[in-house]
Amino acid sequence: MNPRTRRAHRTATALAATLTLALTATACGDDGSTSGEEGSGKGTITFWDNNGGPRTKIWKQIIAKFEDKNPDITVKYVPIPIANVQSKYDTAIQSGGDSLPDVGGVGTAYLANLVAQGALDPVTDRIGDSALRGKLIKNMVESVRTAGGDDKELYSVPTSANQGTLWYRTDLFKAAKLPAPDSWENFYKAADELTDKGRNKFGFTLRGGAGSIAQALDMMYAQSGISSFWNGGDGPDGPDGGDGDKTTLNDPKNVAALEEYIALFKKVTPAADLNNDFAKMVAQFDQGDIGMLQHNLGSYVDHVRLLGKDKIAGIPLPPSRQGAARTIVSNPVDGLGLFKASKNKAAAWKFIEFAASPEMNSLWNEDVGAIPANVGAADDDWIAKAPPTKAALESLNDPRTKVVQLPYYLPDWNNISKADNEPSFQKVLLGKMTAKAFCDKVAKELNAAQADWKKHRS
Repeated sequence: MNPRTRRAHRTATALAATLTLALTATACGDDGSTSGEEGSGKGTITFWDNNGGPRTKIWKQIIAKFEDKNPDITVKYVPIPIANVQSKYDTAIQSGGDSLPDVGGVGTAYLANLVAQGALDPVTDRIGDSALRGKLIKNMVESVRTAGGDDKELYSVPTSANQGTLWYRTDLFKAAKLPAPDSWENFYKAADELTDKGRNKFGFTLRGGAGSIAQALDMMYAQSGISSFWNGGDGPDGPDGGDGDKTTLNDPKNVAALEEYIALFKKVTPAADLNNDFAKMVAQFDQGDIGMLQHNLGSYVDHVRLLGKDKIAGIPLPPSRQGAARTIVSNPVDGLGLFKASKNKAAAWKFIEFAASPEMNSLWNEDVGAIPANVGAADDDWIAKAPPTKAALESLNDPRTKVVQLPYYLPDWNNISKADNEPSFQKVLLGKMTAKAFCDKVAKELNAAQADWKKHRS
């Protein structure tokens, strides 16, 4: 996105946010539609699945169970391809909001956009008055709260999350008599010892193409132990005592961690990693003699299918040092939003509450291979049979774990953290740009985006 387009995008988002504040006290939604009604709690409601196709089968199972338990409510299921969901919501809002669903799948990556346009009802009080009270993983709740850009309200009910995972070949580690890479010392030692370039064997594979910065952030914050994305606190306003205006991304500890990470390139990784997106990286790992891979839980099925359960293991990224709290960068959290224009919010909420219940939340996450948000699902059999998911869930539930909340609420976040700076990251890998220069560049852009966001929010 060029600077002129980005400025226009920021202006549009700021205008939407301004309208949100100006019209909150009125009976009308920000999109010009009515603010909806509680309704009778019966009748038909519409549900938009934000990843229609891959998840259609499991959602239809849950809907059938819901309708069996609530025979006076019918759920109209609409599958929306994941690549189109944000534009689908935006188009419906811009056309007046009447075509929006009662309930929709909402990920944190675009939650702030919907909140700024006034499309969603807050669900904080509804959760507090329901069986979900105190039953949702706190770190997921905080991710949703932060992503929505509101210090007090939740605008979706979290249902699942992914998490960065360090995958490793247990057969290769066993043959080399190496300990599991559960510390950074063990990780770097294994990366070196499992590399034999002459035999096309490598200790690690990294992501240098599309999505490279997300992986780099995982590795940086896990090693540095810095627990907040902004100086002074985790949220938009720096609740830990600072103003939250400056990112910690270019903190010297993070720069040092990035230097260690990029030093792996071509030393213990294939040269082809320079252009790896996640699909190429995962395929390279699953089909070759590579010791370790950092990706998320979503690739577990592929690893097991191609390598077998006896040759693969996955663990959360190690803490910065032995005995320290684990530091995890937030992954997008999926959830269910209650749309403001709904004429039957009572029935819509019944569906959300049912879908987020322990049994249904467990059923859904088992099918998609993600971490369930409802703590009641933690002891279910399928989690015990999926050690990487169990380890991720335990780390996320650990009260000592620090989650670095990424600023999904910033209108420019996706541009800054992806296409705008991925070419610069490749320059770092090639030695044409220093890690410090890269971190300073990205930090400067993020600080400006944060200042712009706060200016239009106040």
